[in-house]
Amino acid sequence: MNATPTACSDLPNRPHHGRRAAALGLAAFALALAGCATPTPQQYAAERPALDLKTYFNGRLVAHGMFQDRFGHVRRRFVVEMTAQWQGRDGVLDERFTYSDGATERRVWRLTDLGDGRYEGRADDVVGAAQGVAAGNALNWRYTLALPVDGRVWEVQFDDWMFLIDERTMLNRATMSKWGIRLGEVTLSFTRLDP
Repeated sequence: MNATPTACSDLPNRPHHGRRAAALGLAAFALALAGCATPTPQQYAAERPALDLKTYFNGRLVAHGMFQDRFGHVRRRFVVEMTAQWQGRDGVLDERFTYSDGATERRVWRLTDLGDGRYEGRADDVVGAAQGVAAGNALNWRYTLALPVDGRVWEVQFDDWMFLIDERTMLNRATMSKWGIRLGEVTLSFTRLDP
């Protein structure tokens, strides 16, 4: 005869201490995760100097950067030469990339100041529009980029953070993911060349 219970009703009638402990443990874990929520630009509202996109991205700029895969290995290094100009609430940021292997790339962003610290950005390889929110010295862009990889195009999501350090220097860290899986990070240091 098989002594293994075949249904819940066959189990001995015992207190459910194990289930209660598991439920409490799960609730504690959920609360811990809630404390690890992702940052928002509003958390940086008091930080100075305040980032005004129209002031910082105006004139000539240069950035030095790298892409690291999800294991932290540097896969590409690059320099970006940029020019930017604004007319009213509309701006153009022309980026020219030169990679350490000699490859080049160009991306032209069309930016719109929507007011209240909100921005929208469009470029030929951006799917839809990038949405940006600025507060204090921080700006967070979220967008999907159509990225060519080995003859195919992958749509990858970017969570892109920019932090103004001083009037000339800004640091940028962007996390790249697909299907919720982190693929890597892009790190850049921007320098304004024009006063």
